[in-house]
Amino acid sequence: MAPIVTSVSPAQGTPAGGTPVTITGSGFTGATAVRFGSSLATNVAVVSSTQITARTPAGTGTVKVTVTGPSGTSTQNVFFTYTTVAAPVLTSLSPASGPPSGGNTVTINGTNLGGATQVLFGPNPATILTNTPTQITVTAPAGTGSVAVVVTTPGGTSNALGYTYAAAPAPSLTSLSPASGPTSGGNTVTLNGTNLSGATSVMFGINAAAILTNTATQITVTAPAGPPSAVSVTVTTPGGTSNALPYFYITVPIVNDLSTHLGPATGGNTVTVFGSNLTLTTAVAFGGNPATAINVISDSQLTVTAPAGSGTVQVTVTTPGGTSSTGNGNPHYTYLGAPVLTSLNPPNGLDTGGESVVLVGSNLTYTDSVTFGGIPASFFAISDTQVVATTPGGPPGVVSVVAHTPAGNSNALPFTYDPS
Repeated sequence: MAPIVTSVSPAQGTPAGGTPVTITGSGFTGATAVRFGSSLATNVAVVSSTQITARTPAGTGTVKVTVTGPSGTSTQNVFFTYTTVAAPVLTSLSPASGPPSGGNTVTINGTNLGGATQVLFGPNPATILTNTPTQITVTAPAGTGSVAVVVTTPGGTSNALGYTYAAAPAPSLTSLSPASGPTSGGNTVTLNGTNLSGATSVMFGINAAAILTNTATQITVTAPAGPPSAVSVTVTTPGGTSNALPYFYITVPIVNDLSTHLGPATGGNTVTVFGSNLTLTTAVAFGGNPATAINVISDSQLTVTAPAGSGTVQVTVTTPGGTSSTGNGNPHYTYLGAPVLTSLNPPNGLDTGGESVVLVGSNLTYTDSVTFGGIPASFFAISDTQVVATTPGGPPGVVSVVAHTPAGNSNALPFTYDPS
């Protein structure tokens, strides 16, 4: 059976000939000639039984394209038109250099670029992505050294512009900020260094981070989750993979207990916090108020100066691993009003002591000591407004009675010891 021609691409070209074309059809195996009208095509290559590539001979007008093989010559009406098409002209490449591995996008600017059939980087064809009369974008092929970039259209082959395959410098990391974070990930980490442009991946150990921003000297990423451990952070660019910097995954802190659970509304007292994963504590909060003078004693204990506050609040600890949880099971801290005494009943007693005296006032629930002239008395709190104390005795005369709670000392009221 004679060859069958179904199409030629492109279907037009310059009268001078030399236009590269692809002929599609069937029965091409063993083809001996390709003609454009009566003229033989050049550079004929039988790619397969269904495809032939060739360059057009010189010609004019519209001519029939035929393929001759061992079984005869095709008869289908497939035509090629010789038309005066302006040759393509290149004015610029952007960028004019790239990695030896190729794969980067290059924009070619010029005139008469429509209908481009081929873009060569030296001997290697690029992949054409977009094509307009004034601009072509391509994916650069792999290559080495400096090469000529030319574009072929039905109007011919363009002038050449230089493109350089330059090995990108290897990336280098100098710092991470922060250098630690929670095991759940999700925090933003800034990587500083050099030659960081075009980063294709940032790895935290075996886990990839999500790249947020990327410049030549800085990358920001969202850290992936990871187990509590130290991992190596690296950056990969077209220039290779960077040195590694350590990043520490920190377990969230836990607060188990406090000493004390009570304190004055004015704050200023020392509170000990017990728990775990406390070593890298950066903040301690009483409700929404930050504590001061954080002193980490061990991974399970620290002390702080309580801030001012009111009511009952939860104490939380923050580290690079996160903030300790809140909930009914977590320890609470209660702010107390300063104790106030308004009366003693009775206001006097025998100097031998042993008599009951009712201290009346407010904020007395947490009374932890009562003194008569500085001498401790036995006592018990009945309510927030009453404490019953037993006088310790003393020389006849007037002494000061003071009640103390975790919020501090009360005002003093006079008590008279009568001679027995």
